Amino acid sequence: MITSSERQYIELYEQARGMICDHSSEVMNAQRDEAFRRFASGGFPTRKVERYKYTDVANLFEPDYGLNLNRLDIPVDPYKAFRCDVPNLSTSLYFVVNDAFYSKALPQVHLPEGVIIGSLREHASQHYNQLAVKDGDAVTDLNTMLTQDGLYVYVPRNVKVDRAIQIINILKAPPLWDKTGGEALMANRRVLIELEEGAELKLLFCDHTADDRPFLTTQVIEAFVGENAHLDLYCLEETHAKNVRVSNVYIDQQRDSRVNHNVITLHNGVTRNKLDLTLSGQGAECGCYGCVIADKQQHVDNNTLITHRATHCTSNELYKYALDGKATGAFAGRVLVEHGAQKTTSQMTNQNLCATKEARMFTQPMLEIYADDVKCAHGSTVGQLNDAALFYMRQRGISEQEAKTLLQQAFVNQVIDLISLEPLRDRLHYLVEKRFRGELSKCEGCKLCK
Repeated sequence: MITSSERQYIELYEQARGMICDHSSEVMNAQRDEAFRRFASGGFPTRKVERYKYTDVANLFEPDYGLNLNRLDIPVDPYKAFRCDVPNLSTSLYFVVNDAFYSKALPQVHLPEGVIIGSLREHASQHYNQLAVKDGDAVTDLNTMLTQDGLYVYVPRNVKVDRAIQIINILKAPPLWDKTGGEALMANRRVLIELEEGAELKLLFCDHTADDRPFLTTQVIEAFVGENAHLDLYCLEETHAKNVRVSNVYIDQQRDSRVNHNVITLHNGVTRNKLDLTLSGQGAECGCYGCVIADKQQHVDNNTLITHRATHCTSNELYKYALDGKATGAFAGRVLVEHGAQKTTSQMTNQNLCATKEARMFTQPMLEIYADDVKCAHGSTVGQLNDAALFYMRQRGISEQEAKTLLQQAFVNQVIDLISLEPLRDRLHYLVEKRFRGELSKCEGCKLCK
């Protein structure tokens, strides 16, 4: 039975398909109808579906969100109006406004020969939707139906991009949106990353909101990491309480490749992150790390699936949550070791801190192993602040609130310390401290949020 939440998107696509295709590309348009048929047939998953048991996805999509399908111009120059600089980190800075690559004033930076960073609409290759389509996820299908642009990143064989690439994702409504499109806005963002054999790249995504209005963002990232290639992928969310973010990340690794994936949630409303990572080639390694700081009524759900398909592969996973107020956190991680994936090494750890009795944490680490020569372990903990440590600090003149802040900060620092970019790591230590002290979620110098 089709729900009202699903019906509005089915009718939207049937009525606006031509407009959607007119503002996109042939490669992207070729995937739409099949994604629509899957979505119309299956609809949004209910909480009875194992990977969605902690977040009511259909309810998130129930409001009547407006979409900028006709690509109304958003008159903002983010290079002048927005600053999200990490001190002493020399990055090549690019912007995505809602779901479109901002190409009006590209940064004056020199990229190695053959490297492409640009509009997905202009550069989408045959790899587009090849990982995501295998999942059969309704949110991914909805994104494939509606997305019109996004980001394309390509690094050719044996090319090392020394400067980190920083992508600022800005959510902002077109002028007079309240009069023409309603208050709430939906953006469907797509990212395609291709690293050829021996390539190296550090990529940082920063999510921000520039308007004090409800936003819903679907994001699908596909990353193809070739033999002996190395990808560091950092995702930092600093939005606001009215923001809903549903992100699905798909990564495929070939022989002897290395991937570090860090997802950090500092400010949000409702966030649902899903990671599907496949170790397809022998000797591939991955590190998947997450840090969540949430309070008030915030909700953060991280769901991961790491598939070991080849021999001699290694995965390490660490997620930490610090919850305050009436926040809700969820972590469900599964490591799948397929037949023949011998000499697998895998470690999954989820540690959680609930600072109040009202905070709620759901944790579900899982191992599914079909090989007999492996070293795999998993574990999770949920606890409160250490009373003995609080008492010790109070006896030395530290206030109760300051003692709680210091303990929470020390708890999450283990994840932050795993970030290889030292200036980014130092900046995040500073932002985490500000977050625990209840300071504003704006980056210093952000003019859009004033």
